[in-house]
Amino acid sequence: LIYYIRLEHTDVTFDTPRDKDGRAITMWNLIPRKLMPPTRIVRYCCEIFKERSGVGRVTVTGVRRAESARRKNNRNLVDIGDNRNGMVLNDDNDESRRIVEQCYRTRKTLFNPIIDWTDEDVWEFHALRGIPHCKLYDLGYKRLGCIGCPMNPNTATTEFANYPKYRNAYLRSFERMLAVRNKRGLETKWKDGQEVMDWWLSGTNRDDDLTLLKETELVDG
Repeated sequence: LIYYIRLEHTDVTFDTPRDKDGRAITMWNLIPRKLMPPTRIVRYCCEIFKERSGVGRVTVTGVRRAESARRKNNRNLVDIGDNRNGMVLNDDNDESRRIVEQCYRTRKTLFNPIIDWTDEDVWEFHALRGIPHCKLYDLGYKRLGCIGCPMNPNTATTEFANYPKYRNAYLRSFERMLAVRNKRGLETKWKDGQEVMDWWLSGTNRDDDLTLLKETELVDG
């Protein structure tokens, strides 16, 4: 997807998140720093790589309710009011996504102009305007995001099979994460990166998430 954007949308610039020392933050150095993989509950990767840009500005997204069964439950077109004085939480998978949102946590306004578009609407618009599309859709992909994203555990195994270099990069990061945990004297249920990977893809890690998060907060605090 990044290659497609660079080829077809040359005016797009990419913001690289950096730490306080100016060093680039990547998934591969973020996992050892956080002492745990990102999960459905602990989505620190989204906070770092998706939500830090656009603060104080209007941010346009391509979020659509048709991409999520939960989003289809809410059909309000324009509504920025709730019990937080007109603010909503920018949760990418929340069913209450609206055309206009004010995220109280990230302090930015989000504009979701195609929130009610169906898949057919998207492809009809592409055909009508002659807009090129990422070829991954021709390979059967329905949604494009991060390879191995914990928000889509059912597709992660297939994605890692298609992109083994990313799988290996995660394994190396898990190994570095375990080394940091051991150095800090934190107990762990895994002996190597492969066991972390197996746990990560199993979909049974919900209770462990909170325990790991408490350990991370204790060390970072």
